[in-house]
Amino acid sequence: MTLDKDNLLSSILESLDRIHHIKLEDIPNIELYMDQVTTFMEHNLKSSLRNPEDKILTKTMINNYAKNDLLPPPVKKKYSREHIIMLIFIYYYKGILSINDIQALLGPLTEQYFQGEGDINLGAIYEEVFSLEKAQVDAMKEDVVTKFEMAHTLFEDAKEEDKETLQMFSFICLLSFDVYLKKLMIEKMLDNYVTAKEGQAAVKEKKSKEK
Repeated sequence: MTLDKDNLLSSILESLDRIHHIKLEDIPNIELYMDQVTTFMEHNLKSSLRNPEDKILTKTMINNYAKNDLLPPPVKKKYSREHIIMLIFIYYYKGILSINDIQALLGPLTEQYFQGEGDINLGAIYEEVFSLEKAQVDAMKEDVVTKFEMAHTLFEDAKEEDKETLQMFSFICLLSFDVYLKKLMIEKMLDNYVTAKEGQAAVKEKKSKEK
């Protein structure tokens, strides 16, 4: 069966248009029990699942995040708006980063802003970061079109029954290489950050012993 290239590209671009984050005002500003947290996440992020039977978040996941210091423990078995914000970040990162990398990335947010009440608190950071969403989706759509068109200039001499498969493979390779390079950059940045923090801690400890 031959794929309609125009319809395929349109379908991909339309799927990008359907990507939306959970708005801060939609996150309950009251404390929730674990069942309420998992229900909230399931309701708001279910459209991002590849398979309908998959789970966005389970009680076991939440407990493991707390054990691995990705998430501060609940207070009297209740989770705050800040907890939900951290869970949303974890949900987006867990598909591309290791537990250690997520911990290195989110640790400073937890330490400095988890219960912050000033102008820069976790809610403000969440809104600021996701304010870039529309521009990023638009830029990604342009990049996808470019890669799609580039892939379909390849293997022009291949047999017609092979061309479609090879061009599709090329398109996926281009998208995957982009993800691969960005993942490498993120890991390098986190490694440098962790090394710098460890160096600062060592200097601080040395000065403390010298006093």
